[in-house]
Order: sequence, then structure tokens, then C-alpha cells
Amino acid sequence: MAEAKKKLSKKLTLFDLYAVSTGAMFSSGFFLLPGIAAMETGNSVYLAYLAAAFLILPSMFSVAELSTAMPKAGGTYYFLDRSLGPMVGTIGGLGSWIALVFKSAFALIGMGAYLTLFVDLPILPLALVLTVAFGLLNIFGAKETAVLQRILVTALVVIMTFFIIQGLNYMYIAQNPLPEMREQNFFTNGINGFISTIGLVFVSYAGLTKATSIAEEVQNPDKVLPLGMILSLATASFVYVVGVYIMVNVLPANELFSSLTPVADAGNVVLDFMPGSSGLLLVVIAAIAAFASTGNAGIMSASRYPLAMSRDKLISSAFGKIGKFKTPHISVLVTTGFMLLVLLLFDVEAVAKLASAFQLLLFFLINLSVIVMRESRIEAYKPGYKSPLYPWVQIAGMIISLWLVAEMGLLAVGLTGTVIILCIGWYFYYSHGKVKRQGAIYHIHARLGQLRYEALEHELMTIINEKNLNTSLTYEEVIARSLVLQVDDDKSSFDRLLLKATITLSDRLDVDREEIKEGLSDLENNFVELKEGVFFNYVQLEKAVIPEMLAVQISGGISINQGKEQKTANAILFMVTPATRPLLHMRIIGHLAELIEAEDFLKRWKKAKDQKELKAVLLSDERFIHVRLTEHTESEEWIGKSLMDIDLPGECLVAIIERDGEIIIPKGKTVLDSADVLSILGYPKDIAELKERLRLK
Repeated sequence: MAEAKKKLSKKLTLFDLYAVSTGAMFSSGFFLLPGIAAMETGNSVYLAYLAAAFLILPSMFSVAELSTAMPKAGGTYYFLDRSLGPMVGTIGGLGSWIALVFKSAFALIGMGAYLTLFVDLPILPLALVLTVAFGLLNIFGAKETAVLQRILVTALVVIMTFFIIQGLNYMYIAQNPLPEMREQNFFTNGINGFISTIGLVFVSYAGLTKATSIAEEVQNPDKVLPLGMILSLATASFVYVVGVYIMVNVLPANELFSSLTPVADAGNVVLDFMPGSSGLLLVVIAAIAAFASTGNAGIMSASRYPLAMSRDKLISSAFGKIGKFKTPHISVLVTTGFMLLVLLLFDVEAVAKLASAFQLLLFFLINLSVIVMRESRIEAYKPGYKSPLYPWVQIAGMIISLWLVAEMGLLAVGLTGTVIILCIGWYFYYSHGKVKRQGAIYHIHARLGQLRYEALEHELMTIINEKNLNTSLTYEEVIARSLVLQVDDDKSSFDRLLLKATITLSDRLDVDREEIKEGLSDLENNFVELKEGVFFNYVQLEKAVIPEMLAVQISGGISINQGKEQKTANAILFMVTPATRPLLHMRIIGHLAELIEAEDFLKRWKKAKDQKELKAVLLSDERFIHVRLTEHTESEEWIGKSLMDIDLPGECLVAIIERDGEIIIPKGKTVLDSADVLSILGYPKDIAELKERLRLK
């Protein structure tokens, strides 16, 4: 496999995702912003954080749905590209990368404000050194990066929990005297100031969605992605709201409104019982952990955008290379280098704030993407988590995003527009004409009688397969056990094939023929064209215990009426799957979609001479092997033994046995004879070991 085609390793757990998502939210939003935000609205600032937590929910629900349907590197970029097309994808990918780099650089600069409370260090050189260190760590492995992220976020959450407990104790149990809470300090600029503050603090939660850019490396994404985001939001909103509430109550208004280190100032008050400056030191450690986790998570997340775009030919393929540590090392290096330039050349604080407007635009597009994907009615769009109250949640998310962008002022809108123009310019300069891919929005056009991009359905099918790696051998088992039929197209029709498939599958499964026939005859719902000339026809039955397939080769092709169109079929795959496993047929379609995308698939299928060759076309050589038991060869030692007594490497299994022209379903006590042909499945490394052991080419 070419290096550029290698996939990222799935090593990240729920804790890893939680750490990345939570770490991306905590930094300036909590340790720097409360004082600035309080100047806008007064002591009601904690309510602005609470309102912002609710306003992020529509976008979180939409991101959770899209990421479980398409858990691929690049997150936001990938969603926008596959739903709204490559030009919008370019805007989402390059724009997200630029915005995230600025945000991460700003986080590292922010460490200086807290470090200078204890040590006199030059801020910029320290930020440069940290950037290089985090960049190198990201090259050595996602898991290694996530381990550091775990440590940083754990330290942060533990210290902040301690800060909150002591703050509430200071206020309500110890009943210490508090600064006077004058009513005029609550809404200092009225309702307009309060709304403006919501927009200001809203971006504190924007890091919540950044974890989706590493979704491809997450184990069990259907459960881990939404749960990780929900836990992160719960943690962040609790710490933000209660923590800021404590700051408002223990600090005088004039001190809070002018503070760039509000947590440290509040810590000096509520942790004054600790010896010396240890209370302040604890807060500084938490701040360092927060800023460092944001910088570290930022590089990790940002580097996945160029990786995903390179795979789709929107930027150079060099960014898609996966190094020996299973990380996109070129993309990480370039991201780290760009962060260094940003730190050296820009007023990071000013640009980072303006980049927040671009994040709000992305939220608008993400909510729109869910509507497009749902309304496209692509069968392969199967999110593991579905947003509640569709489409009202998405419409609310779009309105909220536009409203908050408007609140950020003309300068922020102008910068966002500039970034969009630059991204569009790059698309037309580099990618236009090279990329034939279109988004799911064309499937909506198809419902109106216009253009449609069929390859997207195949791509989404392959994603369904990738999401279920632990059951990836199911497909090979089904194919190895499948029946194969070669027919004379001059004497066949689809109705005749349907009848033959019904009888064959009914006998194999011992299921009533009428049930199978009724399901297979429902061409509108159960008949899928995978590629020109290749069709998949399936039925789900309650009585079916295991899946069974009949593959039919029609070299010259037969005509099939599908709606108002007449199409030619050279391959039809009939399948019965258990109703208790409703997505099994989609996994199998996902495997098939990967195989049939090969240009020579149909050619090989038509030329296959017998059952073995036809099965070989449907199976990956690296996961499948035929072994004929022959005397005076390495396989001789298996003759006369039962299957349970054979030593197979790893997790290899014998799926089927051919003996004297008959098919035998293997059992542990099945005794092997000379000339038996075994169809053996396994993971690639195990199959390779078996071939070496049997000295097979």
C-alpha cells in the first residue's frame, strides 16, 4: 500500500477524546477572558457563560451526528466537503487550520501572563520552545500526545474542582465577608452589553468540536465521539459558570474588570488558608496546564486538516503521508512551522480574537451540512448518533451563529470574508478541474431532476465498514461461505434469477421461500446499484441466524428495469441477513464498495472461470487463502486431523471446506481428508504467516 494511502492508527479512547476536547476549551476563555467580559456586562458575566453553553448545543448535536457518520481525519473539513462540495470544503479546511493555529499560538502566549506571577521569563521565546516541543511530540504518536493531554487535563480539572469547592466554602460555609454587590454592577451596559458578552465568551466553547478532526483515530466512534463531547461540555460549562460566579463574588468589581489574571486574583482570596504562596502556585499550575493542553491539542487537531485535504487532492499529496509512528508527520511539521511564524510575525492576540468569527461561520455551515445529508436521503448515511429535534435544532444553530457573528463587529466579519476569499482563490488555482467530486447537496438536486454524485454513496459505505473494524472478518466469512452461480445470459431474465436465488437461499437457510421472495422483490428499498453493472439485492429476516449470500455472474449482462431506467447487470449479489443485526448488510456493502471501485473489478468478474476465481474477485488476497491438502507437501500433517487439532496462526479460521465437489460447513470435530480444499480467513499478518508456514506463493 502506498504511503499516502495508509490509515491512521485507531488508538484513542474515550478518555483521550475527552482530554483533547476539554483541553481545547480551557485556556484564555477561563484564565484571561472573565475580567475582559465582565467589563462588558458587569457581574452578570457568569450568566453569559451559562447562556453560551446552551447556545453551543445545536452545533454540538450536529457535529456529533456528522462525526459518527463520517469519522474521518479533518472533521469539519470532511463534513463540509462531502455535504456541500469541495469548494466549501476548502474554505472549511484551510480556514479551520488557520484559525486553529492562531488560537493555539495565542494559548501559548497566554501562559506568560500567569508565569510572570512567579518567574521572570521572556514570553515569546518560551512560546516558541513549547511549540517545537509539542510539534515533536505530535510526530511521535497520537497516543503519546494524548497521554500528555490526559495528564494536563487531569491536573487542570482536579485543581479547578478544588478551587471551586474552596470558593463555595469561602462564600457560604465559612461566610467570609464579600465585596458589596451593588445592583448597578450587574448589567453595566444593559441587555445589549449582556448579549454582546455572550458572543464574546461563546468561542470559549468552540474547542468542543475540534476533537472531531482526530475522529479517524478514535476507537468505537459511534459511542465515544458524542459521549466525549457531552462530558467535555458538562465539565467546561460547570467550571466556567461556577468558577466565574466565584470570581464575581469574591473580587471587587473594579479589581475584576481590570484583571488579566482573574483566577489567580480569586485564588489569592479563597485559597489564602494555604501556607505562603502555595494557593497562588496551584492556580498558576492549573493555568499552565490549561494553556499547554490547548496548544498541544491545537497542533494535534490542526495537523489533521491538511492530511484530509491532501487525500482529496485539494493540496499537495505530501501532507497525506503517514510516518513510521502512524502520524501525519509532514502535516505536523508544517503546522508547527506556521505556528512559529505566527508567533514571530503577528499580533497573535488581536488575530486570534478575530478568528473566532470564522469559527462561528463554520458552525453555521456544520448545521447546514446535517440538513443537506439528511435531505439527500443517501442510504449509506448512517450516523451512530442522531441529533434530536431535527431540523429545528439545526435551524436554531444557524440563526445563533449568524447572530453572534453580527455581534462581533465589522472588523471580525471583514477578516472572515478575507479568509474565505483566499480559500476560494486557492481552490480555483490548485484544485478546480482536478477534483470531480461533489457533495451530497447534488443528491438533493437529483430529487429535483438534476445532477447526482454516485461515488459519495460508495465512500460512505466504506466508512461504515471502517467504523466496525472489530467485526471486519464478517464480510470475508460471508463471501467464503457464499454460493456462486454462473448463468447464460441468453437464457436468463431477472425474474428467473430472482426465483433461482429465492430457492437457493431458502434451502441454505431453511427459511420460507415466500418471505425471501417478498423481500428480494422490493426493488425500491432493497435493491442497490453499487456501480455500473453491479447490483446488491438483500432482505432482512427474523428467522435468519447467520447471513448468506448468492453471487451471480452474468458475463454478457441481463436487463433490469429500475424505475423508469433500464440497466444492464453483470453481477448481482443476493443476500439474506438477520433482522437482529440491522446494519450488517451495510457493512458488507461497505466492503464491496471498496472492492468494486477498482477499475478492473468488472473485467475480472466477467473473465472469472469458476467459483474459486469469482470468490477471489470479491475477497482481499491479504485476508484470504485456499489450501488444498496434498500428500508430500507442508499441508500433509493436517490430513486425518480434526479442525480443533490444527494449529492455525493468530485468529485464522476455516470458513468452508470443499470435498469431492460438495460444500461442507466446518465444525470443530470435522476430520480433514486428502484433497480437501480449505478456505481460510484471517488478518493479513496471520495469513502471511500461514502462507510462509505452508510455503505457498
